[in-house]
Amino acid sequence: MTSALETQALGKRYGRHWALSGCTLDIPAGRVAGLVGPNGAGKSTLLNLAAGQLSPTEGSLQVLGERPAPGSAKIGFVAQDTPTYGGLTVGEHLRLGARLNPRWDAAAARARIERLGLDPGQRAGRLSGGQRAQLALTLGIGKRPELLLLDEPVAAVDPLARREFLQGLMEAAAEYELSVVLSSHLVTDLERICDYLVVLVDSRVRIAGDVDDLLATHRLLTGPRRDPDALPAGQQVVSASHTDRQSTLLVRTGEPILDPQWTVEPVGLEDLVLAYMSAPPARPALEVLK
Repeated sequence: MTSALETQALGKRYGRHWALSGCTLDIPAGRVAGLVGPNGAGKSTLLNLAAGQLSPTEGSLQVLGERPAPGSAKIGFVAQDTPTYGGLTVGEHLRLGARLNPRWDAAAARARIERLGLDPGQRAGRLSGGQRAQLALTLGIGKRPELLLLDEPVAAVDPLARREFLQGLMEAAAEYELSVVLSSHLVTDLERICDYLVVLVDSRVRIAGDVDDLLATHRLLTGPRRDPDALPAGQQVVSASHTDRQSTLLVRTGEPILDPQWTVEPVGLEDLVLAYMSAPPARPALEVLK
């Protein structure tokens, strides 16, 4: 199967500063992938490279089996702050989309605007943050891409508008069979719509895989204090904390936890993400689940 986004040792440098370096990643096509990581991890740079807005300094990058090019009809991109033109009306945005995109779906774009209750004569500069986000998403969907890239599209909008945006994204992904890569700091958003997860820290992929598989292979262990290095070889310690008498470990394993001294609990997505974001940089590269 063709990958939606595949990179090998990808890097982007501005002068002496590397915004992204040594990034190796493979996101399968047909997935709604959440991209999460701390500020400065390289998420926006990666998405701009994938959209063809930037050229890599080193490494290789393929999107849907091809090198990305600016304005590619196969790629839709909603950048940070859901950019729209404040002086243009909603209707003028749709007409601009039709002029710029050879695969533009005018009927779907108009239907979506009507369903959202947006006035085609309203200038974008007078829309709420949530409405601008929905307009930007409509432009991305109306292009009829095969891959939709979204970089923190709803970080600045209220919870209700964010929920409505994500619902619209889910519906579009299902209806048009889109591959989606969504960057967000809000793990609850990713948990709501994503079936694939990538945690990026310092340009390196700490963990990537099917969300259900990741949750099924991680457990939180609580019990008498012990050295994490003493655990069986099949239990990879992701994070550890200790008191004088107790240890709490988040481990990755595909095997049952048989030690009766451990209290074993499932791991939520937020705890999983935070554990990998805070894992020591020297930790060996982690396996990617296909």
